[in-house]
Amino acid sequence: MIHFIDRKDAGKQLATGLKQYTRRKDVVLLALPRGGVAVAEPIAQALHLPLDIIITKKLGAPFSPELAVGALTQDGEALWNEELLASLGLTRHDMEPIVESARHEMERRLKLYQQNNTIDLHGKVAIIIDDGIATGATIKAAVASIKKKGVRKIVIAAPVAPLSVVESLKPLVDEVIYLEAPRSLLSIGQFYDEFHQLTDEEVLLLLQKTPSTKNDFLSDH
Repeated sequence: MIHFIDRKDAGKQLATGLKQYTRRKDVVLLALPRGGVAVAEPIAQALHLPLDIIITKKLGAPFSPELAVGALTQDGEALWNEELLASLGLTRHDMEPIVESARHEMERRLKLYQQNNTIDLHGKVAIIIDDGIATGATIKAAVASIKKKGVRKIVIAAPVAPLSVVESLKPLVDEVIYLEAPRSLLSIGQFYDEFHQLTDEEVLLLLQKTPSTKNDFLSDH
């Protein structure tokens, strides 16, 4: 089983599988905050690519917040695992307070992290990066978000994801790149020696490490 020292180490290793995109003017890295930013930053540095964020939010079951029954896209659309909702005896109405709370948190993060400096994705190759994929709910919401932006190609890149989730993602995008795909996964953290919860301040510092690259790709809109 592959193991990472921390997210920076995972990003450096993941960059080797993305070398074909080095210095390409049509490629943009999109990280999922918070952990995905720490993986994406060393990739941006190694491959000389612009880094932006794509914000989604997991919608956890009321009695088990870590159990994703859906996710919000960056546009605020809720995508549900209808089968799981039904098996838990939940309705969309039951989830309304959780959806509302998630929307507020997404708006806060967008305002804080992007500060209106979003990269124009039209005609670009978008590489979505996270520190690991568990259920696939948030990464699927990210894919749904950027498909509306006129991207030419979508790539998902993550250090680790369960094999079943990798297979479920392949029909949705052009390419899925990963370093480890176990048949079962207890937690993403089991693959890292150090896996602390990043703060907003840490995310902002990481994003500021690639400003000159990003500014070349800012949207005119």
